Amino acid sequence: MTVLVATETLLLVLLAILVVGLLRSHAEILRRLGPPEGEAARANGQRPPGEMARRGRPTPAPDIAGSTLDGAPIQVGVRPGGPSTLLAFLSSGCLTCRTFWESLGSDAAPAVPGGARLVAVTKDRDLESPARLRDLAPADVPLVMSSAAWRDYEVPTSPYFVYIDGGSGEVHGEGAASGWEQVASLLRDALDDVATAERGAAGPERVSRIDRALAEAGIGPGHESLHPGRDREERGAG
Repeated sequence: MTVLVATETLLLVLLAILVVGLLRSHAEILRRLGPPEGEAARANGQRPPGEMARRGRPTPAPDIAGSTLDGAPIQVGVRPGGPSTLLAFLSSGCLTCRTFWESLGSDAAPAVPGGARLVAVTKDRDLESPARLRDLAPADVPLVMSSAAWRDYEVPTSPYFVYIDGGSGEVHGEGAASGWEQVASLLRDALDDVATAERGAAGPERVSRIDRALAEAGIGPGHESLHPGRDREERGAG
């Protein structure tokens, strides 16, 4: 009997060890696979691909400096007063990016809303395949290889797009996208924000123009023409 109990106990211990091993193996597989793409992005405080995001307020945009496919230095300025710019952060190994590369290189390349110039930005040469990029990148779209730009703009994934307003040199919209329709939607929202801001700024400017015109005409704050009923009230009171 004692031998039988000992045997059963040993079998139970071995079974427990086997179960623990299986659970650990399953957990490791799940960890490597990771959660679904959307959940993983949300867990990191990001939006999953296909969900557009806009900055809460415009922020100054840094210039993009890096190298061309041939290794020559290149810099794209985005300071105030220049053209509006759409930065397309793409990669040579991203499957979703391939759709954008093919669209840009086709005869029916999509127009950028608002007429902004389009600049493709990849990471440095040691993180990309220059040979593959030569096949993917269209000749008429500037391409900058710059990991620093990805860090400066805090790009979380690819493809990722950043819209910079030329007049202010500020980022007015950004987000991940899986198709040009979503990019166009992002740009329309950003352009609406710029237009709204310009309309808001027009109010004080118009008031200043009126004040200058009145001053040139000799009409100040206490001028009688600004208070047409004051004389009658004073005569009535007298």
